[in-house]
Amino acid sequence: MSSQRTIMVALGGNALAPKGEAGTITQQFARTRESLDGIMHFVNLDYNICITHGNGPQVGDELLRMDLTHEQVPPLPLGVCVAGTQGTIGYMIQQSLQNKLREVKVDREIVALVTQVRVDETDSAITNPTKFIGHTYSKEQAENFAKQLDWTIAEQNPGEWRRVVPSPAPHYVMHGKSIKTLVDRGTMVLAAGGGGIPVYNDNNYRLEGLDAVIDKDLTAAMLGRVIRAQELWIITDIDCVYLRFKKADQKSISNMTTAEAEKFLEQGEFGKGSMAPKIKAALYFLAHYGEKVVITSIPTIEQAIKGRAGTIIMKTEDRQS
Repeated sequence: MSSQRTIMVALGGNALAPKGEAGTITQQFARTRESLDGIMHFVNLDYNICITHGNGPQVGDELLRMDLTHEQVPPLPLGVCVAGTQGTIGYMIQQSLQNKLREVKVDREIVALVTQVRVDETDSAITNPTKFIGHTYSKEQAENFAKQLDWTIAEQNPGEWRRVVPSPAPHYVMHGKSIKTLVDRGTMVLAAGGGGIPVYNDNNYRLEGLDAVIDKDLTAAMLGRVIRAQELWIITDIDCVYLRFKKADQKSISNMTTAEAEKFLEQGEFGKGSMAPKIKAALYFLAHYGEKVVITSIPTIEQAIKGRAGTIIMKTEDRQS
């Protein structure tokens, strides 16, 4: 089966482990099933589908477990933790989505690919941690963890503090030809989870892992380019993009052109560790083959498909009326 349109879906890690929840595996499976109710709308429209997912809360938990048990069990590097969360989250999505397809008697296969993404080992971001991972804490809680476990922390939103780690830019999504071949055949592919496992070429042209996390939205935009997706959907924990977010005069945006998105980005309207990376990913996708980007939450996907919810970003000359 092959649809005329291909969609790239970037599913946020917080959609599976929302703020304020403990993030037990039972809770994450429940949230995954809820998330995939939204994804099924794309199945019903017969899209070719590729999904990537965030892993911020999950990889943060993995590192915390190792911080707390390092004297008993040898700790794993961050890149290996990214690979591990690709497997665990991929398993949850794969199983939950396969069960959804069985319920509606849709015969499509789902595969999860452990995906490496090449980065530049000289990227200055490697020595400048900015990527938020783990759960959200108060300033006092975060400072206690930083003191006890040698974390670098930062404020993501007013009053919300998290751990930050290096986040180099993705340069090349590996296995892209294989992913595109599967997607074009109608197979639903889970790839580049957590932004991909960061690797680089050493002096002997051998791949080596890197202690970092790559932004999953920009990786999704790059992968969307590789598979020639017409649409990129960035699924997060808020229903749309806002100006002056969480301020008394915050304003929702239903439609934006790329020119407007660039202007708002330059004006600092979007949080550096939250919405700004999503806007940058949208701009990259639309500059390279993509036709439309939608930023929304799981509960509003159906209405966003109809143009009644979420934020739609299109090329300046293509703005919808």
